[in-house]
Amino acid sequence: MSCRNLVRVTPPIAKQIPHTWQRPTGPADDPWAWLRDRDDPDTVAYLEAENAFADEWFDRRSALVETIFGEIKQRVQETDLSAPVRKDGWWYVTRTEEGASYPIHCRGRSAASATEEVLLDENAEAEGHEFFTIHAFDVNPQHTLLAWSADTDGSERYTMRFRDLTVAPGAPGRDLADELTDTTWGGTAWSADGTVLFYVTADEQMRPSTVWRHRLGTPQADDVQVFDEPDERFYVQVGLSRSGDWIVIDSASKLSSEVLLVPAAQPERAAAVAVPRRDDVEYSLDHWGDRWVVLTNLDATDFRVMTAPLDQPHQWTELVAHLPGRRITAVEPFRDHLVIHEWADAQPRLRVLFRDGSERVVHAGDEPHDVELDANPEWTATTVRYGYQSLTTPASVYEEDVRTGERTLMKQTPVPGVDLTRYTAQRLWAPAADGALVPVDIVHLAGLPADGTAPLAVYGYGSYEASMPPWFSVARLSLLDRGVVWALVHPRGGGELGRNWYLQGRLEHKANTFTDTIACVEHLVAQRWADPARVSIRGGSAGGLLVGACITMRPDLFRAAVAEVPFVDVVTTMADPSLPLTVTEWEEWGDPRQMPAAEYMLAYSPYDHTTARAYPALLVTAGLNDPRVSYHEPAKWVAKLRAVATGDATLLLRTEMGAGHGGPSGRYEVWRDEARMLAFQLVELGVV
Repeated sequence: MSCRNLVRVTPPIAKQIPHTWQRPTGPADDPWAWLRDRDDPDTVAYLEAENAFADEWFDRRSALVETIFGEIKQRVQETDLSAPVRKDGWWYVTRTEEGASYPIHCRGRSAASATEEVLLDENAEAEGHEFFTIHAFDVNPQHTLLAWSADTDGSERYTMRFRDLTVAPGAPGRDLADELTDTTWGGTAWSADGTVLFYVTADEQMRPSTVWRHRLGTPQADDVQVFDEPDERFYVQVGLSRSGDWIVIDSASKLSSEVLLVPAAQPERAAAVAVPRRDDVEYSLDHWGDRWVVLTNLDATDFRVMTAPLDQPHQWTELVAHLPGRRITAVEPFRDHLVIHEWADAQPRLRVLFRDGSERVVHAGDEPHDVELDANPEWTATTVRYGYQSLTTPASVYEEDVRTGERTLMKQTPVPGVDLTRYTAQRLWAPAADGALVPVDIVHLAGLPADGTAPLAVYGYGSYEASMPPWFSVARLSLLDRGVVWALVHPRGGGELGRNWYLQGRLEHKANTFTDTIACVEHLVAQRWADPARVSIRGGSAGGLLVGACITMRPDLFRAAVAEVPFVDVVTTMADPSLPLTVTEWEEWGDPRQMPAAEYMLAYSPYDHTTARAYPALLVTAGLNDPRVSYHEPAKWVAKLRAVATGDATLLLRTEMGAGHGGPSGRYEVWRDEARMLAFQLVELGVV
């Protein structure tokens, strides 16, 4: 498309209507508060005007966007197959086809024939929908029924259906008449006889709060409420124990938890509390044959593993002791052993623990990496299947004999036409202002000199104790191939260095997340990995807050920023318990309706500190149906920036009008969306 044929679009200017919030810190003027009303025609008109302005910016650079989209597409083997997974004599697999946006779920009686029977073709189900995503995909123990749920607008409200797997694909009536509406992402669990499904619904604030029992062949109105959580701080989830013998209901806040149990063979039994909840005590519980296995922080900041008799789940005996800094995040029981997932020295790893007390570590190498348990549905398995990837290694699935350590590569995602030896990665440690050492992982072209001339793209999150292991990205190669250094920061607020790393980045210590990130950027510049005039930063959701806070604190440090669905109007949102998920978030951020939370949250809130000064070039995204970060947070922020920011830096807002928190669905739309974000960074960093 020729630039001469494009009509320049004027940057939208949102109207201002006087509005004042009354806060413990004093009144706060907010003339863009009207954007909170999505039913106001002016709200939609403003979002559409911003979309038109952003589209015009990208249209003028369509050649670059299409080039990057083409690069991403060329690096993907579009027709591909996952590693088949065995369960009870069936082999389950997911395949993709060239030109098809969504995966196809299949099974067969052998690994070689695993694509023989199509269980669910997401492409067929997505027809006619602008947005489509699957949540539940749960086959009953008899392998005769599939419970599956889909969301068609990004609102995270799912409709559950039941597919008869004994009926041939394409036959009428393959989905049963049963249909469960307004289910949520809290999980599912089948009864032992495969006739009853446990599922979760959300309250008005979109908090997964209630577990229901549905008997096949009955209307949803007859479903039985198994458990309802009245405490708005707690989320509810349901699942099946690894052994398949128990329905496990977890109710957890950020600081405490409680487990309830129902025998899978007796689904109509009342749910029994395993151990009553206590303030600041977290625990999870699973069935290990002749005993319970428990993961808890009781007298163990970074968690320890306990066991308990089946008839006394509250009587805990230590199995794996607490070791400060070694954060145990999960325990998976198999019949004869446990597999422990933990973070040590800011790297994830797996340990196998046998019933006799002996153990072995699954070694994954020294390069910054991710290692996670993969699908291991066989309770009696003597191997463990896990996923591995790094900044230079594509996602790989290994199967390892738990005794001998013999390892088999089951699948590595192909990357056609790419020589992976062209890239190299390493871990650095950046000193924070208070002396803490912050891990930061970088990847770049092999042989790239650290001479202070390379553009730098930084990515971060740093909240909810979410550890961010390095991951492989075919899209990221479009940055690396153009000489960009890419960095993943691990600031306080995440969990990479244990629970205390998280505690030092939440509530009144939240500012450490942002100053740690700034320290990482300054360190990379000082070590000459970056041109100080060409640094970008990117993050989403709480990571979008990180972006907003960093460019507000240090706008001089960044040339460009990408804030995806950013949580930037922190004080206003957290002061409104009627908004989705607000109450459950107070333990993470604080309740700004009272001091001192109001004061320390205001100190870093990007929206409240947006003032008349120059800011970096900024691309902001939103989802109109987003239940996690409401669209009006990024919309208000951009409206305010347009009104007060000085200078002529690019400022774009793109709102997905038919999607939610995760952006567009369908892999081709995801790739195109990513191509736009990469093109924005490359243009604003002066690379193209």
